[in-house]
Amino acid sequence: MSIPHHLKALWLALRPARMRVNGRERLRASLGGALGIALTALVCRALAQDNGLSAWLIAPMGASAVLIFALPASPLAQPWSVVGSHCVAALVGVACAAWIPDTAWAGAAAVGLAIAAMFALRCLHPPGGATALFAVLSHAVEPRFVLFPVLANAVLMALAGMAYNRLTGRRYPHTQQAAPPRSSHFTAADFDVALAHYNQVLDVPRDDLEALLQAAELAAWQRQWGELRCEDAMSADPVTARTDTSLADAWATMRERRIKALPVVDAAQRVVGIVTRADFMRHAEPDAQPLGLGRRLRTLLTGGAGQPRQIGQIMTREVRTARASQRVAELVPLFSEDGHHHIPIVRDNGQLVGILTQSDLVRVLYQTAQPQ
Repeated sequence: MSIPHHLKALWLALRPARMRVNGRERLRASLGGALGIALTALVCRALAQDNGLSAWLIAPMGASAVLIFALPASPLAQPWSVVGSHCVAALVGVACAAWIPDTAWAGAAAVGLAIAAMFALRCLHPPGGATALFAVLSHAVEPRFVLFPVLANAVLMALAGMAYNRLTGRRYPHTQQAAPPRSSHFTAADFDVALAHYNQVLDVPRDDLEALLQAAELAAWQRQWGELRCEDAMSADPVTARTDTSLADAWATMRERRIKALPVVDAAQRVVGIVTRADFMRHAEPDAQPLGLGRRLRTLLTGGAGQPRQIGQIMTREVRTARASQRVAELVPLFSEDGHHHIPIVRDNGQLVGILTQSDLVRVLYQTAQPQ
């Protein structure tokens, strides 16, 4: 018998997501919770026996243990949240138990008022709601209930969390860290606007969430760059020259095609040099008679006395090339730090197949940054 589509969809919607926590972390949290409850229970039981008290441990401490030891980075699990919430919730619960005769209405008022008070005091902690309800259901109408066992339980549990989490490599209390070097497109102000728009309590510290988003953005950036090869970004079949190409022909070609560099190849299409507009300017006798640059360049192109006549005489012979299968990310430092503007792209046998320019690099950077 097949499951109806709507029931299957409901099950998929309700099914919990897999927790990405390894066995070591699960053991660390479980052991911490057990030790925290044990410490709190043993100390408070001893104090209760010495003072003739019957109540020495409240059930909501079990929920606090889950937060403190399994989610030590959560804003809901910090020491002030733990101590402040339990105390204010216990105080509200005691008041409601004393002033509202109907237990159902007293419990409802206690939980609602406790949540409002926790928001106001910046100590929101889910187990605090249980403490308010526990006070009503147990008919705790004496104010000393707030001090013992509630305050004593909360302080001991928070201290246990501070000691255990730090010993096991977890920051607790989880104070906000200095912002890491920014590598993302959004700023802290952008992040604050997004949080204001979200307008819900987040169970993740602000600095951790911001760092997580930046890390995800960086991982996506690196993934996209990691898949991008030179053959995907280069300009294929570039215009080339030979060593015996005349300067006038090469210059005319560069102006006509509006390009700034010509790879120079041999008969087998292997790169033997490159000539750029800068090479032409450098050989136009800048230290000669006070002639304009245009006149000096015309003299170079027409082959004046003693002037070079062919590309092979002015080209740069030491050319940095890259393989077509090479990752584009590997070439970024050559453009940004080494001052390269054009990099010929070759096959494994050295044959020219394309050229990667700064314009090509900007184009693929822009494409990579666009939403998919």
